[in-house]
Amino acid sequence: MWSRRAPIGCNVYALIVILIACVTPAVAYDGRIVDASSGNPVEGAVVTLQATAVSVDRSGRFHLDGGGDTLRVRAVGYRREDVAASQLTGSATQIALTRFQPKALYLSFYGIGDKHLRQNALNLLEATELNALVIDVKSDNGKVPYASSVPLATEIGAQQPRTVRDIHALMTMLREKRIYTIARIVVFKDVLLGAARPDLAVKTRQGHLWRDRENLIWTDAFRKEVWDYNIDLAVEAAALGFDEIQFDYVRFPDAVGLAYAQPSTQSSRIAAISGFLMEARRRLTPYNVFLSADIFGYVCWNLNDTMIGQLLENLAPLLDFISPMLYPSSFQFGIPGYRYPVAHPYEIVYLSLERARQRTGLPPGRFRPWLQAFKDYGFDGRPFTGNEIRAQIRAAKDFGSNGWMLWNPHNRYSAAGLSE
Repeated sequence: MWSRRAPIGCNVYALIVILIACVTPAVAYDGRIVDASSGNPVEGAVVTLQATAVSVDRSGRFHLDGGGDTLRVRAVGYRREDVAASQLTGSATQIALTRFQPKALYLSFYGIGDKHLRQNALNLLEATELNALVIDVKSDNGKVPYASSVPLATEIGAQQPRTVRDIHALMTMLREKRIYTIARIVVFKDVLLGAARPDLAVKTRQGHLWRDRENLIWTDAFRKEVWDYNIDLAVEAAALGFDEIQFDYVRFPDAVGLAYAQPSTQSSRIAAISGFLMEARRRLTPYNVFLSADIFGYVCWNLNDTMIGQLLENLAPLLDFISPMLYPSSFQFGIPGYRYPVAHPYEIVYLSLERARQRTGLPPGRFRPWLQAFKDYGFDGRPFTGNEIRAQIRAAKDFGSNGWMLWNPHNRYSAAGLSE
């Protein structure tokens, strides 16, 4: 009779591995995380050793037991640092973190591969206050720009066309330039996965594949297979060296009358989005990356889940950074006291961030907003040039956010409104 029992050699090898693990003593690592400029402890810093992460105490001290040759450290408002564990020989060991706030441009699936758009962005990073890039790792259509090792990405044709020929060379170049890299992953809006796997897609009540106003397919946020695919891509991006994983469209579609794997209620939607982010955080732990998510601007103001599963208070403890999309053009109903938002870009950004801070109790540095760098589409069609861009940046700075990000869907940027 056929047996699934492993060959004797395999069992012996497995036993040896287990015995080695059992007799190898755990190494104790002790240290202190401090600010490189002041020498003060960095409260809230996280230290990671393989799959174990601990937070420092109020004095900045940490203790870790385990194996591994690298300690990875991060803290909100600072650059990440990797330290060889061999350097930590006593409790007096200090790891200094450098303060840092990302000020980013967005480059799309096509933008990162277009040499002219990419070079223009790099030139602006050299000439202005910009120091970071948000790069599509999975686009609005579900496309991945480079050769991914995630099998499902290949199966559904997500890597065609391939706009980045050598992702390792690109990441090396960006790292050498000290550019902070943010991997944008569009999660539940996914034309390619939904078309290839209709069983994972959102449907009408009649059982047909549902498409949104842009004729795009969405995947079902209740389906674990969808979670796994997006987290697999996030883990791959983290392993490539991205500093931050940013989930976009981490929500349900803003439409009614749709069919999912389970009933869509406010509580079930919130649980699905929270569950996805918690699982992503768990699997990303060994890579010590920052985790962020984009939210609707009105989520800062709405007390319900905005019918999409985004409830501000529930998102706050799951993310390093919350990134509200505070484009004045998207506030079609205005905000209290400002019914014509495109005429008040400063107030839209500042007051929305302040509202979010009051509701969550988070410090300002836990927010990093998206700002409008494109022509108005919702009111009078005015261009957003240097004055409007600078007003938004000033609002983010006055609030105290952890930097900001400029969005232009065509990746066309200039130095207007930016400091040199």
